[in-house]
Amino acid sequence: APDQPSAAPAIASQSGGCGVAGGRMTDTRRRVKVYTLNEDRQWDDRGTGHVSSCYVERLKGMSLLVRAESDGSLLLESKINPNTAYQKQQDTLIVWSEAENYDLALSFQEKAGCDEIWEKICQVQGKDPSVDITQDLVDESEEERFDDMSSPGLELPSCELSRLEEIAELVASSLPSPLRREKLALALENEGYIKKLLEIFHVCEDLENIEGLHHLYEIIKGIFLLNRTALFEVMFSEECIMDVIGCLEYDPSLSQSRKHREFLTKTAKFKEVIPISDPELKQKIHQTYRVQYIQDMVLPTPSVFEENMLSTLHSFIFFNKVEIVGMLQEDEKFLTDLFAQLTDEATDEEKRQELVNFLKEFCAFSQTLQPQNRDAFFKTLSNMGILPALEVILGMDDAQVRSAATDIFSYLVEYNPSMVREFVMQEAQQNDDDILLINLIIEHMICDTDPELGGAVLLMGLLRTLVDPENMLATANKTEKTEFLGFFYKHCMHVLTAPLLANTTEDKPSKDDFQTAQLLALILELLTFCVEHHTYHIKNYIINKDILRRVLVLMASKHAFLALCALRFKRKIIGLKDEFYNRYIMKSFLFEPVVKAFLNNGSRYNLMNSAIIEMFEFIRVEDIKSLTAHVIENYWKALEDVDYVQTFKGLKLRFEQQRERQDNPKLDSMRSILRNHRYRRDARTLEDEEEMWFNTDEDDMEDGEAVVPPSDKPKNDEDIMDPISKFMERKKLKESEEKEVLLKTNLSGRQSPSFKLSFSSGTKSNLTSQSSASNLPGSPGSPGSPGSPGSPGSVSKSTSQMAAITTKGGLVGLVDYPDDDEEDDEDEDKEETLPLSKKAKLESS
Repeated sequence: APDQPSAAPAIASQSGGCGVAGGRMTDTRRRVKVYTLNEDRQWDDRGTGHVSSCYVERLKGMSLLVRAESDGSLLLESKINPNTAYQKQQDTLIVWSEAENYDLALSFQEKAGCDEIWEKICQVQGKDPSVDITQDLVDESEEERFDDMSSPGLELPSCELSRLEEIAELVASSLPSPLRREKLALALENEGYIKKLLEIFHVCEDLENIEGLHHLYEIIKGIFLLNRTALFEVMFSEECIMDVIGCLEYDPSLSQSRKHREFLTKTAKFKEVIPISDPELKQKIHQTYRVQYIQDMVLPTPSVFEENMLSTLHSFIFFNKVEIVGMLQEDEKFLTDLFAQLTDEATDEEKRQELVNFLKEFCAFSQTLQPQNRDAFFKTLSNMGILPALEVILGMDDAQVRSAATDIFSYLVEYNPSMVREFVMQEAQQNDDDILLINLIIEHMICDTDPELGGAVLLMGLLRTLVDPENMLATANKTEKTEFLGFFYKHCMHVLTAPLLANTTEDKPSKDDFQTAQLLALILELLTFCVEHHTYHIKNYIINKDILRRVLVLMASKHAFLALCALRFKRKIIGLKDEFYNRYIMKSFLFEPVVKAFLNNGSRYNLMNSAIIEMFEFIRVEDIKSLTAHVIENYWKALEDVDYVQTFKGLKLRFEQQRERQDNPKLDSMRSILRNHRYRRDARTLEDEEEMWFNTDEDDMEDGEAVVPPSDKPKNDEDIMDPISKFMERKKLKESEEKEVLLKTNLSGRQSPSFKLSFSSGTKSNLTSQSSASNLPGSPGSPGSPGSPGSPGSVSKSTSQMAAITTKGGLVGLVDYPDDDEEDDEDEDKEETLPLSKKAKLESS
């Protein structure tokens, strides 16, 4: 079969026309579901159709074909290979492996259809249809083939107490060989051997024969590893399962036996929250619980065994769960009673808790369903009124009930967020904001009592899914994004931001304990997501409610993670390069908290330092003119001594270039002439000139509209300078001590004559830019660091680095950003103004 059965329709025309013809498409005997086993050892449904077998010319052999009942497309085309091991399980399942990691299963609606196809497979392979597996799972050795010819079956010792050791040795010796395992399984099935063993188990327990009980443990564990559905059906039957669990209590490796049966009969209680009338369904629920218990608690960890030794046990549980969900879903009276009692005010608290826990487990079971069945399942729940019921439950005081309701809500949001959004928008027309479902979710998130806020993190993830435009639908009549976001910002956003606004009324957070900080960090994370994905809704909200100013109060928090969340929020806004946001930032002087935090951080090299520098670097590289002018005009005095990176000097240079462009508008026309002159040169001279151009390159002036400085009066820099005035004085002392050495080093590089234009009165600041960086560990100018003048063989490298520092205004030291100016040169939309020195060089050539 092809690795992806869904791709098979493309070759349907080559299949010789076989399949289920016309009227046969409605034949329920041949109706099957196709499953494939995924990497997590779970069965994925590939579709429902009708199966047939016929000769396929292209595959040169008899093949199994499954055509989808919806459109007749080919779901599966699989040649029946003579050496493939096909297994029949539970009377209606056929399982096999197509390749090393590609397992397939056909689940038949009726036993008769399964038997019919099984006979076809056995006919092709020359096997007796009475077997449950057509081949050994691996090739047996020549010796085993000889044994097979000489002894057609495996003879088991008589089932007696005195021969338990012999039986245990036989089972253990058969497990390594697939052929002997097959023979052992057939012998156990044919002789009703398991029931006889369980009778001996009772005798051993009565006699307290511990040795015999240890042997029985090994025998029963070995039977599990035979991986046979027919044996499981006997072991998991109502009359046998508790005795099987009893045998597994006596593990020889443990000094004391486990009390599994006592737990299942006395501790674990089956609660019928709503009476189940179908005895078959009730028996299936009991069986599934006990088998799951055996798998999870009784048997040793599966990794101890060979891979896939217990795959049939996984499949047994999986298909049982599918059956249980299907049977409950079809019982309309059961579900109607369930939801009626859930929402009935007369229902007592204990009963309601049981009902919610049942519904949670019901939803968890539904995860095993194939997609189309899961669709039907959640539609049924929706029609029954699950969302109004959840709203009632979430409003209750019982924390356990609310927690279970939250889990159910998460299943619904993950399955179909649009269904939840539609419900909350409809209820908004009838109810107050306080009792809206989403607002209840937000309140539970805010009021989470867990110190680590585990529940709040889960609820925040659900809210993010609900407000994510990526999963919102758009139709010709309406756009879900517009409608839902309009609703959310009108009815819910004020509830989400209430803790943030309540805690930021002063210059620093009014509550700064760890749990509050965590909650505010979660809220900021969601708001940052909104800035990125919601356009005008969040913009209007931030500007009208002055949210950014309140968020930046958190920069003064003692918790670094919260301060960084606030900074990340502002960085996301600046990253949009939206002039509405920029004007708001400038008008309210919202760089002040950031600059204060930067100066308070002092000389510490940490995430806060790097993140703030990166934000200013972004403004410089992207040449956001309005913010550049605002920062330099208001905060330059506070930042001018920061010279271990060139970011702030580069910003000053950008600002001066902008001013120069405003003062000399003729430069714009000059630049366009030069650009045309440059690009029309012939290719030979161009190469030489470009090399010269890049050798003398620096941050040039760029295109764009003139900057209108903000109308508000700039703030006094003394307020910002106060926190670390000592730090600044220390910097100036270092500058004066090292100035002479650095002047020599800088001048030895390729110094650009355009300094005279760029820095008419400020050359000093650039030439001393390395003063503090030279003493920082790991900086390019520090002794002994790679590439420094003090390390051997690195003189030329350090010189070129210094040249780059003096001519390009790049970054050095702790945060060494790549030079983005080269990208600017390549971007035709952002062409730079040439310094006069370069113009002179080009004109002279």
